[in-house]
Amino acid sequence: MSRWLVSNVPAWLLLLGLIVLFAGTAVLVQMYVRRRFPQLKGDEHNDVTRFAFGVVGFVFAFFIGFVVSAMWGQINDADANTRAEGAAGVQLARDLTVFDRADSDRIRQSLLEYERAAEAEWPIAASGHSFPEADHALQRLYTAYGEVQPRTDAQKTLLATSFTNLDKVSQARTERVLTARTDIGPTWSLWAVIFLTSGLVLGCSIIYGVEKPSMHYPMIATVGVLVAANVFLVLELSHPFLGEVGTSPEPLREVIRVLAPPST
Repeated sequence: MSRWLVSNVPAWLLLLGLIVLFAGTAVLVQMYVRRRFPQLKGDEHNDVTRFAFGVVGFVFAFFIGFVVSAMWGQINDADANTRAEGAAGVQLARDLTVFDRADSDRIRQSLLEYERAAEAEWPIAASGHSFPEADHALQRLYTAYGEVQPRTDAQKTLLATSFTNLDKVSQARTERVLTARTDIGPTWSLWAVIFLTSGLVLGCSIIYGVEKPSMHYPMIATVGVLVAANVFLVLELSHPFLGEVGTSPEPLREVIRVLAPPST
C-alpha cells in the first residue's frame, strides 16, 4: 500500500490528504468528546493528562526519529551505490579513447545501449518487477569488451581496468535491483506502532481539559498536522527508489550524456 501511495500520489497531495485525515478526524472526535463528556472541560484530570502526554509525546518523538534515521540511512546507501554505478560507467566511457576505432565504436554503442536499458529499468525494478532487456544489454557489453584484441601496453592496461569497472557496474546494478525488488517498506507491525503512538498523542490532546473551544480546536489541529507530517515523512522515506525523496537515476543519465553526442 505504501509503495502504491508513493508511486502514484503526488507528494503535495499525499501530505494534504494526511493532514485532512489526521487533523480533520481529530477535530471531529474532539467535537464529539466535548458534547458527550462535558466534564472534561474542567481541570481536575489535567495533571494526569499532562504527565501522560509528556511520556507519550517523548516516546512518539523518539520512535519516529529512530524510524526516520534508519530509513534515511537506507536512502543514503542506495544513493551512494547508484553514484558508484554511474561513476564506473563514466570511467568506462572515458577510457574508450585508447582502443582502436572499431573496438571503441562497438563498445561505445553497447555501453550506451546498456545505460539506456538501465535507465528504463529503474521505475520497473522500483515497482518490484524484472527487466530482462537490461540483463541482455549487460551481457552484450561484456561480449564487446571480450572481443577486444589489445595491441599496446596501454590498451592491455585499460582493458583490464575496464573489466574491473564493468564488474563494478554489474555489481552495483545487481545490488540496486535486488534492493528495489525486495523492498516492501515498513511492516504491518511497524505501522501498528506508528498509528498506536500517533493515536495516543492525539488522544491525550483531545481529553486535555480546555474551557474555551476556540483555544482547544487549534491545539488539536496543530497536533494532527504534526502527526500527519511525521506519517508523511515515514511514507516518503519507506522506499529508497521511489518518490521525491528517493534516489534519483541521474548518475545513469550522466553516463548517457557522456556517451551520446549532444544532438541525440
